[in-house]
Amino acid sequence: MIKKLMPIFEWLPNYKKSDLSGDMSAGLIVAIMLIPQGMAYAMLAGLPPVIGLYASTVPLLIYALFGTSRQLAVGPVAMVSLLVLAGVSTIAEPGTDEYISLVLLLMFMIGVIQLLMGILKLGFLVNFMSHAVISGFTSAAAIIIGLSQLKHLIGVSLEADKDVFLILWETVNRISEINPVTLSIGVISIILLIVLKKVIPKIPAPLIVVVASILTVYFLQLQNTGVKIIGEVPQGLPSLSLPAVTGEALIALLPIALTISFVGFMESIAMAKAIAAKEKYKVVPNKELTGLGLANIGGSFFSGYPVTGGFSRSAVNYQAGARTPLATIITAVLITLTLLFFTGLFYYLPNAVLAAIIMVAVYSLIDVKEAKYLFKIRKADGSVWVITFLATLFFGIVEGIIIGVIYSLLVFVGKRSYPHVAELGYLEEERVYRNIQRYPNAETERETLIYRFDSSLFFANMGIFEDRLNERLIDKPDTKWVVLDFSGVNTIDAVAIHHLEEIMETQANDHGVIFLFSGVKGPVRDLFEKAGWEKKYGDVYKFMSINHARQAIREERV
Repeated sequence: MIKKLMPIFEWLPNYKKSDLSGDMSAGLIVAIMLIPQGMAYAMLAGLPPVIGLYASTVPLLIYALFGTSRQLAVGPVAMVSLLVLAGVSTIAEPGTDEYISLVLLLMFMIGVIQLLMGILKLGFLVNFMSHAVISGFTSAAAIIIGLSQLKHLIGVSLEADKDVFLILWETVNRISEINPVTLSIGVISIILLIVLKKVIPKIPAPLIVVVASILTVYFLQLQNTGVKIIGEVPQGLPSLSLPAVTGEALIALLPIALTISFVGFMESIAMAKAIAAKEKYKVVPNKELTGLGLANIGGSFFSGYPVTGGFSRSAVNYQAGARTPLATIITAVLITLTLLFFTGLFYYLPNAVLAAIIMVAVYSLIDVKEAKYLFKIRKADGSVWVITFLATLFFGIVEGIIIGVIYSLLVFVGKRSYPHVAELGYLEEERVYRNIQRYPNAETERETLIYRFDSSLFFANMGIFEDRLNERLIDKPDTKWVVLDFSGVNTIDAVAIHHLEEIMETQANDHGVIFLFSGVKGPVRDLFEKAGWEKKYGDVYKFMSINHARQAIREERV
C-alpha cells in the first residue's frame, strides 16, 4: 500500500550502486543550471530572486518522494512564472508583501487542485487542451516573457509590462534613456549564452555568464554607472510560512490557479512521458498530479512559488545521466547549501544577466514550425494555433488560453458535425467495398445504395446525415434498398436514434425504401435493442457485413 502512495519505496530498496555516479553528476549539473534560472524566473514572476531558490528546495524533495518520473526536473519554469505575474499582479503590486502572500496562497491552491485531480483520477481533463492550443499559447507567451524583460535589458523602468505593443511603443519613445552599460551587459550575455550552448553544450553556460558578470561588475564597480544589481540575497533556509486564506482572495485567484494547474501539468507530463518512453518505464499521470500537487502544497509553507516539471532542465537531467529521483534530491540539497552559505556571492549579479537568461531560455518556445506543420496537414488545426497565438498576444495570458481552448472545442464539434460520408461500390478483383469517388471503377447497383457515415452519430450531425443521404437518394430515384455501413459509427445518442427512425419510416412510407445495417458495433447495437428495434424492424440491424446484407436482398429476406 505504501509503495502505491510513495513511489520512492519502489526504487530506493532496489537502488543500484552503478546508478550513483549518474545521479550525482545530473544532480550537480541541474543545481548549477537551476540556481541562476530559479532567481531569474522568480524575478519574472514579480518576486524577490531568493524565492526562486526557496522554490527549488522543499518542492523538489516532495516530488522525489511522490512522483513517478525518474528524470523529471521539477522547479520554477518561465511559463508558470509569467502566469503567476499575469494573474496576481492584477490584485497586488509585484514585489510587495501582499503580492508575495497572494503568490503563496496561489501555490497552495494549485497544489490542492492538482492533488484533488490526482486523487479523483481527473488527469484525462488535460486532453481537452489540444497540442495546437498549447503550442500557440506558449509561442505567444514566449514573446510576452521576452519583452517583459526588456526593461532589465536596457536599464529603463518601463511602465508597460504586459502588453507587448505598449512595451515596444514605450521603448521606442524612451530610447534616449537607455543605459548603454546595462544594454551592453545584456547583449553580451545573450550572445555568450547562445554561442556557448552551441560550441560547448556540456558546459553550463548560464553559470559561466553569471560568474563573469558578477566579477566584471565587482571589479569595475559598474553599479555606480546605473547598472542595477540583485543586491542583498537573504542567507539561510526559508522560514515556515502560512498562506493567508481569505474568501475574496480565493475567488480572485481561482481562474489563474486552474490555468496554471492544467498548463503546468501538461508541460510536466509531456516531458515525463517522453523520457519514460525512451527508458521503457511507466509514468502514471494521476500519480504525477498527486506528486506535483503535494510539491506545491509543501512549497507554499516554505516561501516558494508554483513549480512544475521543466522541458530544458529535465532534458539536461536525463542527458547528464540521472537514473532515479535521487538526482532531484541531490539538486535540492545543493541549492539548500547555496542558501546556507553562498547567497552573498550573488550580490553583484546584474538584473540584465537574469533577463538575458530568461530571453534565451524562452526563445526555443516560439514554435513556428508547428504552425506550418498544422496548416500543411489540416488548416482548421492551424487556425487553432493562430487564434490562440493572437488571442494571447492581444488579450493576455489567461484570456488567450481560454479563447484557444474554446475555439479548439468549436473546431472539434464542427469537425464532428460535418463528417466524411461515402457511397460505396464493389471492387471485384480486390473483393472489397470502396468510395466510388476515389475508385470510379467500383461497381454499384441501380436499386441498392450502399452508404457509409464515418463518424459517431449525435444530435448535432444528424441533419447533415439526412441531407446527404437524401441527396444520394434523389440522384438514384430507383433505389429500393439502402445498406448503411455502420463500421465507422462508434457511438450514437438517443436523439440520433429517434431521428434515424423518422428517416427510415418516411422513406419507407413515401418511397418504399427499406434500410439495412451492416457492421453495427456492439455498443451501438445494444442501444438499438434498448430502443426496441428488434420488435420494430426485425433483424435489419444485425448484418455482420455488407455482403451479408446484399445476400439478404438477393434472397428477398427483407
